Amino acid sequence: MEKSKMNYYREKREQFIFKILIPVLSIFMFLILWELVVQYRIVPSRYLPKPTELIDVFVYKLSNANPEGATLPINIVSSLSISLAGFVMAIVIGVPLGLVMGWYKGIDLLVKPVFEVIRPIPPIAWIPLTILLLGIGFRAKVFIIFFSAFVPCVINSYTGIKLTNPTLINVAKTCGATNFQVFYKVGVPSSVQMIFAGIRVALGASWSTLVAAEMLASDSGLGFMILMGRMFARPDLIVLGMLIIGLIGALMTIILSKFENNLARWRSGR
Repeated sequence: MEKSKMNYYREKREQFIFKILIPVLSIFMFLILWELVVQYRIVPSRYLPKPTELIDVFVYKLSNANPEGATLPINIVSSLSISLAGFVMAIVIGVPLGLVMGWYKGIDLLVKPVFEVIRPIPPIAWIPLTILLLGIGFRAKVFIIFFSAFVPCVINSYTGIKLTNPTLINVAKTCGATNFQVFYKVGVPSSVQMIFAGIRVALGASWSTLVAAEMLASDSGLGFMILMGRMFARPDLIVLGMLIIGLIGALMTIILSKFENNLARWRSGR
């Protein structure tokens, strides 16, 4: 019993060191190095602001709309609404499409040629056509985000169900399951890991396409703040917007990973 307790505390200590302490120290050392690089003019401050200056800008932007016309909370909410709308649409449409393409040969033969033509087109290339079709409002920006997230959702769902163990399929058919029952009860559960891998890629793609989407005549958003920072020659706004995009993207990835881990525990009955 004592040995079991010691192993438990040792495991907790190792988790604290490797999952919390080392990452925090790594970020802290990076910020110190960044501060020193600008402090000693290795990189001029007019090109790269110091972390201490970014803290001041962050506090200022929390309640002040200057110079681009929106406070930081408004920019964050605007960007999140666009990014999440396109991201959720990509999951709702892309994951089922990839699954049925991978399972039903007829649908695969019908849809895959068109998908393979569309897949290599970068999301930014859709901007001119999107303006013509949808204008320059919310829907146009959501479509750009949707397309960037749609492709990885389809590809990973397709690959995941294609990798379903043939033995499990044969056992289910032997027990009298229909093709749809095998698809729903064997194929889909076995592809969950690949589906979540695609969703993680889609999340990163949707969030990283944000700046391009907000080029469509926005009046708020983190991408808009970065563009205005360029126009006003304000590198502090640019870097602040970049850092917040990175932090929110990392936070969303952590939340998605937690959800995936909880789902895996539920499936395994633990």
